[in-house]
Amino acid sequence: MSRSNIKYILLFIVSVLSQTLVFDNIYFSSYINIFIYILFLLLLPIETNKFVVLGLSFILGLSIDIFNSTPGIHASATVLIGYLRPAILRLYAPREGYEPNKFPSIKNHGLNWFIKYSISIILIHHIFLFFVDAYGFSHFFYTMGKILISSVFSLIFIIIGHLLIMKE
Repeated sequence: MSRSNIKYILLFIVSVLSQTLVFDNIYFSSYINIFIYILFLLLLPIETNKFVVLGLSFILGLSIDIFNSTPGIHASATVLIGYLRPAILRLYAPREGYEPNKFPSIKNHGLNWFIKYSISIILIHHIFLFFVDAYGFSHFFYTMGKILISSVFSLIFIIIGHLLIMKE
């Protein structure tokens, strides 16, 4: 097993444990839910096979669902962002393309690029997750408020987590 595989296994474990043991137990208000576990999917290498990304997305979301006793909403939200990840990476690709064997990071692509990439993934995840959790659009503005505020806080903690754990 290579060193990078071990790094990603540890990142998976840290993502799930930090989400379930720390961030799921922090209550700022009913509006703010911080989802840091998607950092694992954000930092997968760019050239990762799409079926591997979908499988890891499902396992990640299912792990969160098991700990939270939620009926598959995290698994479906993470599979959605795993499916859309290649398109988002193409959307923000540099003209000359991505360098081989690189992962999406602030160091490799800059802070502006990482924020655009992250907020795209976070917004898709949060929109899907919160509307499925709300069982529809009956409380549209309340749900949109939760999405926007939670996205900002998730982005802040994802950037902090990225800076803390992905030192090269």
